[in-house]
Amino acid sequence: MGITIVILHFYDATEGATQMFRKAKQNRIFQDVVDQIQEAIVEGRLKEGDQLPAERKLQEEFNVSRGTLREALRVLEQKGLIEIRTGVAGGSVIKGVSTEQVSESLALLIRYQKVPLAKLAEFREGVEGIVAALAANRATSEQTGRLQELLSTAGEYLEQGEPHWDAFIRTDEEFHLALAEMTDNPLFITVLKTVYHNIHTYYERYLPMEETVLRQNYQDLKDLFAAVAARDGKRAEELAREHVRRFNTRMEERHIS
Repeated sequence: MGITIVILHFYDATEGATQMFRKAKQNRIFQDVVDQIQEAIVEGRLKEGDQLPAERKLQEEFNVSRGTLREALRVLEQKGLIEIRTGVAGGSVIKGVSTEQVSESLALLIRYQKVPLAKLAEFREGVEGIVAALAANRATSEQTGRLQELLSTAGEYLEQGEPHWDAFIRTDEEFHLALAEMTDNPLFITVLKTVYHNIHTYYERYLPMEETVLRQNYQDLKDLFAAVAARDGKRAEELAREHVRRFNTRMEERHIS
């Protein structure tokens, strides 16, 4: 039978403050320390900028050794949940929960091509289809105008020839990120921003930098813009999915050859 722990007060660095944490479970002592502090941060009992009690106080509350406590704190720092500061005014300061932690892990997976090309395309096809549909339904006139500006800029780079093709690809990425912004959903925005800021290693390795390929890409952007401007979510979703599918096929063909 589990034990329910009710915490009535929070540690506030004053004498007589009520204990915040319970003694760590001895059969998984290290992980339990990490879990308790992490839970307090996620639930908002510890907020960004708060400082954890001194190490001696934490050792007493958790009933753990100094080495175990420091190992747990290092794990929390690696997760981006706390910052360990040294010096007279040092200590463990809460950084809070943000999308940064997810972004960093996803960025490494993509940047170093730890996700197979087909799996990355499968993921993008699903996410970007949803994003395009939401963008068509939620875009403001100002956002649609921004999308049109990016489309015009991409067209200019394309017409300027091969020396500007890389700039065309970068503008294409901005176009897709603008669609994500239109969803007003921080998860879609964060994920796609991370994808597009790190996907160049795949493009450099697999994408055929040929004029016919880039012109097809530009036509896809024009069609997608038209669907968003017309607030046709279903059409926008279909176009986004087909766009990802088509260009992944081209990259797969180059990979095989």
